[in-house]
Amino acid sequence: MLKGPDNAIMLKGPDNATLTELGRRLVSGSLSDAAVQRATEATPSLALLPWVNVVKIGGQSIMDRGRGAVGPVVDEIVANLHRHKMILGTGAGTRARHVYSVAIDLGLPIGVLTVLGTAVAWQNAQMLQYLLAKHGIAFLEPEGFAALPHYLMERGAVICQGMPPYKLWQANPLVGRIPPQRTDTGCFLIAEVFGARKMIYVKDEDGLYTADPKKDSGATHIPRISVQDLLTRDLDDLVVERAVLELMLNARNIREIQFVNGLKPGQLTAALDGEPVGSTIFNAADGDAA
Repeated sequence: MLKGPDNAIMLKGPDNATLTELGRRLVSGSLSDAAVQRATEATPSLALLPWVNVVKIGGQSIMDRGRGAVGPVVDEIVANLHRHKMILGTGAGTRARHVYSVAIDLGLPIGVLTVLGTAVAWQNAQMLQYLLAKHGIAFLEPEGFAALPHYLMERGAVICQGMPPYKLWQANPLVGRIPPQRTDTGCFLIAEVFGARKMIYVKDEDGLYTADPKKDSGATHIPRISVQDLLTRDLDDLVVERAVLELMLNARNIREIQFVNGLKPGQLTAALDGEPVGSTIFNAADGDAA
């Protein structure tokens, strides 16, 4: 610590001699410099929890269906607690769609819609926690994620609401007024930052189709496809938020995501065991094969 003019205290900067070459470039250069940004790629991304599986339970597809759909999924989660560590995220579902419609009609901005949608996802997470309470499964807000590894090691699973914690800071979409990064995106980001083993989405269909199978009887199931091919096809309807596909292109840890039918008992277990059930979207940038 040094004293400057008028005895003002000045903090001593880092000794550049002790820094790595990258450290010196970061300290002396601009963080917007393209060459500096490329230099940061040299260090691989550390997978913090490579043994955990992130499982997103659909809001409209599972939670909104009540006991008949939620009960069997909960039973399957419990049956896997001793075999697979899981971060369980929840979607928002129909109630969020209703609040979006009212908020849009009132002219409220995207960030406010995100706050309202987060509240619904939080409610679903709370309900899931109560259903799993007797197994000691806790619900954590993003602020409590520092304790997440402890809960996983002790109880095998932890619950979170799926919305990313942007809230008022959600970016505006290119088109329309609906928050572009919702619960599918939030769960994907959790999987990516922790370097998870798998990212599994539990829906009410067998995965990805060429169109919405509920509306188009001619829709064809797509068991496996690259994210690059899927984006090129530009389908009108997708089983996952488009923001997730865009994030996959730059993901460091999550190279594929899988979709299973939660209304079919055993599909979640099969996915956790590494079986090719449902649909898989993978990143072909590194030469992955279909």
